Amino acid sequence: QLQASGGGLVQVGGSLRLSCAASGHPFRTSSAFLGWFRQAPGKRREFVAAIRWNSPTTYYADSVQGRFTVTKDVANTTVYLQMNSLKPEDTAIYYCATDAYPPAAYYVQQDYGWWGQGTQVTVSS
Repeated sequence: QLQASGGGLVQVGGSLRLSCAASGHPFRTSSAFLGWFRQAPGKRREFVAAIRWNSPTTYYADSVQGRFTVTKDVANTTVYLQMNSLKPEDTAIYYCATDAYPPAAYYVQQDYGWWGQGTQVTVSS
């Protein structure tokens, strides 16, 4: 089970931190990923960032590289997405997702079987 939180309304250039609390599986030792995805109005859902549960390996979409940082608190099986220098195009519903097993590739949404409920991020200009 995944519980995402932390979304809100922020001005251009501002920051937000999203949280995703995971439960119901031994994630601490899992080689699976916790991925962040987003879906803007009228657009397809896209990959944002991912981190492996049992290693520090992280991946980012080109559009957020250098502005977003994904971290984790393994003890509490919670993953965070720190979003800085936000732009209007970052406006979307943000979802966290994971699975019991690693995906074929970290950006392959279909390989993530468990999804959080989504949290709205709105960046106003």
